[in-house]
Amino acid sequence: MSDQVKVYALSTCIHCRNTKEFLKKCGVEYDCVDVDTLTGEERDRIVEEVRRLNPELTFPTVVIGDRIIVGFKEKELREALGLDED
Repeated sequence: MSDQVKVYALSTCIHCRNTKEFLKKCGVEYDCVDVDTLTGEERDRIVEEVRRLNPELTFPTVVIGDRIIVGFKEKELREALGLDED
């Protein structure tokens, strides 16, 4: 998978945890930002970044290439990553 995968998550969110576990299980490399662990200007900057991608500011917000997937949606993640169904 050549597309960059980025996950914006909350450290306490079960849907975020499920998304990260799914990506790991599929062998997908990704960058993850736990937004709730950030502080100050960095947190403000990342919150604005997420809000541009997902105006509802809900988590997880997953960016795969030019596609944005909000929530743990295994089928959409598989499609966006070009993975076969299990």
